[in-house]
Amino acid sequence: MTITAAVAGASGYAGGELLRLLLAHPDVDIGAVTAANHAGSTLASLHPHLVPLADRVLAETSPHTLADHDVVFLALPHGASAAVAAGLDPSTLVIDCGADFRLTDDAAWSDFYGGVRPGAWPYGLPELPGQRDVLSGATRIAVPGCYPTVATLALAPAVRAGLVDAAGIVVVAVSGTSGAGRAPQPHLVAADVMGGASAYAVGGTHRHTPEIEQNLATLTDQPVTVSFTPMLAPMARGILATTSAPLSRPVSADEVTELYADACEKEPFVHLLPDGACPTTKATLGSNAVHVQVTVDARANRLVAVAALDNLTKGTAGGAVQCMNLALGLDEQAGLTSVGTAP
Repeated sequence: MTITAAVAGASGYAGGELLRLLLAHPDVDIGAVTAANHAGSTLASLHPHLVPLADRVLAETSPHTLADHDVVFLALPHGASAAVAAGLDPSTLVIDCGADFRLTDDAAWSDFYGGVRPGAWPYGLPELPGQRDVLSGATRIAVPGCYPTVATLALAPAVRAGLVDAAGIVVVAVSGTSGAGRAPQPHLVAADVMGGASAYAVGGTHRHTPEIEQNLATLTDQPVTVSFTPMLAPMARGILATTSAPLSRPVSADEVTELYADACEKEPFVHLLPDGACPTTKATLGSNAVHVQVTVDARANRLVAVAALDNLTKGTAGGAVQCMNLALGLDEQAGLTSVGTAP
């Protein structure tokens, strides 16, 4: 069957990545492409790499423009998705790449976002236990944040097996500048970014913190507390996350590696690297793959898991397409690849 898909927010980085992936999808025809400030512009002026869509003109984002599609992807700023989604037919598959419908806890939403929580949609991380069944046939899906995706997939096997004390998790993740979106921001100008790295939202203030905790809490009966520090690196895209947690019992590196090998073997997009190889952002660029390595810091009695992904692909648009495939009963890997670009 042929699916018609609309992309709202197509002028941004996530919207452009969605279009790139949908162009390669064997079952999708691209319909409306919309934007707010860039309505009336051609895609060529914003995404010159999308050659087959160069002449497409961005329309205004409205329920009317997005109607009559099988799938609507919302790649909109925080707070903009709920109003648009409310105007769409309940039978239309709506996939939100923003944060509006990710959190299930009112207090967490109030603390990190403020205001009234719009609600919670089925969470679009298929690798969580039982989540593929939840996503199958769903008509509303909330795609995870990029940091929660990489942190969750790095830690999930160990948390689920009870190998770590989930109350002592530490996540330090380095991201490229595209994670902040396309809108101009003074601290993201080239002169300030090139040649340096910096931390931001320190002290547990980043909005993805409760989402990471929410995900890991589904895997254990233990309390989950995450100390998360994001960092900005002088690169366009990619995330490298170093995660660690205290071991709950003595365990060898070989035992942990075997646990992760069994978990990753079942997942088409999560790859445990060979012993001694460490994940790099460059190896995942343009792919829907997550590269993982795990070991034990015996002196500190901590498990250490390192993971890399492309924040625009598996971290956003690729995860959204993967969810679309599951919701519509398509091949989960359709339109997606585990092969990155090099050099």
